[in-house]
Amino acid sequence: MTTSSSTTVEDLPADVLACALRRLDGRSLAAASCATAGLRALAADQDTWRALCLARWPSLLQARPDLLSSTVSPQRLFADAFPFPCCVPPADNATAPPAHARAPEADQQQQRLPADLVSAVDVYHGGAPLLSRVVETPTSSSWFLTSPFCVDAVECKSPAPIGRAVSPGELELSWVVVDPSRGGRAVNVSSRRPVAVDRHWYTGESLVRYAVVLGGCKFEATVTCSEETGSVREISLAVEDADGATVSGEGALRLLAAAMAGPRKGGEEQEEVAKRRYEEFVRSKRGRKESKARKEVLVDLCCSAVSAVAVLCFIAAVVLR
Repeated sequence: MTTSSSTTVEDLPADVLACALRRLDGRSLAAASCATAGLRALAADQDTWRALCLARWPSLLQARPDLLSSTVSPQRLFADAFPFPCCVPPADNATAPPAHARAPEADQQQQRLPADLVSAVDVYHGGAPLLSRVVETPTSSSWFLTSPFCVDAVECKSPAPIGRAVSPGELELSWVVVDPSRGGRAVNVSSRRPVAVDRHWYTGESLVRYAVVLGGCKFEATVTCSEETGSVREISLAVEDADGATVSGEGALRLLAAAMAGPRKGGEEQEEVAKRRYEEFVRSKRGRKESKARKEVLVDLCCSAVSAVAVLCFIAAVVLR
């Protein structure tokens, strides 16, 4: 009497399994790690995740050497930065009271804000990386906390070539913000695909905009590129609230800290969700602007009416004297 034995994937040698796992992308590797305890142990190899992060975000090659070793876990970085951040609920994230008016709890929250930000910026076309930059931004100075939040990855003085055959509307962007001081928590504040493509009114250059909405504020990265020279002249990240006002450095840090601590959502449909969230933000901003304009017109009419009544009363007093 013979018995048949079934063979599973875990019966393969460990080195063969490890080699196969290194050929998977991040989502497939994460799914494989959920299958069995053996695969989970093999899939937790930090060198594999480091290679995946560098393949996904080549800009990390320009970062300081310890960023993907002792400071940041590559597996945590991929889990944080690859999926879209969930919408941070609107709160007092973008505004903060003066230092003398803060309670002790607020001071503790202030101390938990990122003391340093690392921006890993990658521009792609058809999935192939075209341009990579890393920017380290100290955030503890009072100048940064009180000034409008803005990070420049490519400056106007040193444009970067991307190729004449590339259409600006086909460019994709990844802007990963890493907080090394909090165990390497990260969040991707780019919509990957453009939400709008405009023309500069004076230079005629293309302004390719990528945006996500967090906490009722818009994180917008703008890629300024020239189709004539085939170069990127500027890449910058700024934050504005629903009224169109720029958000300070401290307000942006609060939003980023909340997004890093919040949940993530993956899947291709999240790209459309992020775009709808941006369109809702634009409509809300336009509505608030129109409402404010109507209120200003009404105030002007009331002031004019009061002035007219005052003039008529003065004239009547003079005539009837």
